[in-house]
Amino acid sequence: MSRSQSKASDSAVASTGVIATAHDVARLAGVSQSAVSRAFTQGASISSKMRRKVLNAASELGYRPNVLARALITRRSKIVGLTMGNVENPLFPLVLDKLSTRLSEQGFRLLLFTAKINAQVDKQIEEFLRYRVDAIILLSTVMSSWLADECHKAGIPVILFNRTVKRLGGMCGVTSDNDRGGREIGRHLLEAGYKRFAFMAGYEDSSTSQMREHGFTESLKEASVPAPIRVIGDFTHAGAVRAARELLSLKKRPDAIFCANDQMACATVDVARYEFGLEPGKDVGIVGFDDIPMASWPSFSLTTYSQPIDEMAVKTVDFIAHLGKKAPHRQMVVPGKLIVRSSTR
Repeated sequence: MSRSQSKASDSAVASTGVIATAHDVARLAGVSQSAVSRAFTQGASISSKMRRKVLNAASELGYRPNVLARALITRRSKIVGLTMGNVENPLFPLVLDKLSTRLSEQGFRLLLFTAKINAQVDKQIEEFLRYRVDAIILLSTVMSSWLADECHKAGIPVILFNRTVKRLGGMCGVTSDNDRGGREIGRHLLEAGYKRFAFMAGYEDSSTSQMREHGFTESLKEASVPAPIRVIGDFTHAGAVRAARELLSLKKRPDAIFCANDQMACATVDVARYEFGLEPGKDVGIVGFDDIPMASWPSFSLTTYSQPIDEMAVKTVDFIAHLGKKAPHRQMVVPGKLIVRSSTR
């Protein structure tokens, strides 16, 4: 076939709606198919002049690489599955944005499923396995030990974001320093002169809540102060409202309340102020954990422990990007920072 005939054939491909192939692009650009592949592969070795030729030809033909076909060749789908529970928590959209941005920068795509808070997501995980995802991130959700073993056998790492790994296998955890955060909050409240303490937990089997409570309780114990009154807020606004009413209705109510996340702390601020006529910081100290944007709003001005979600997202995605190149750390802990505002004195 002459060059003019080849050009005419390529034009026909573009005009008839036939799906163009890498072979069509290579022929129109006058390059090899391997050059087409390199032009669409991030970081591949190819000159800028040749890349422009390939991209111009691809644009003319309406060609886009077949990601599924490439996955069959490379055995890497470049897809990461993520399940997210408790979508009402303002922290989680921030985490999702950070993870999504970082994954995109590394050439990954995100497959997202939402679920109820702390729900078991075996059905969604099995769906991920059908897509041959390269890794799975669990955000406030859980999976069965059987399915965790299946992922391990398939060589698919499971990363618990902001949770502690309690078992071996292919699972990895990335958290802020929850224990240290709890300790710093306890010391701050003691130094501020508070005497009667309460802790509002998330849900019972949350390692995040458990570590924050442990650090807080230990700091009080070291100061020979009785253990805090304990209530459950379920990491939700509604749960926190119920728990705050319970605490503030006590005959000898606490004068300082540490809530295991900011969402519960903000709800507690509202209950204290609008239902009991108490001024946070003056009549009762209220502390959260996360440092979500609304924590800094003047209406809350919440003392809290800031989670370094930027760095946590970086560590999570870097771990995924380097699969097979280095041994995974079972648990990665990133230090945060105590932020003191006017909800405590």
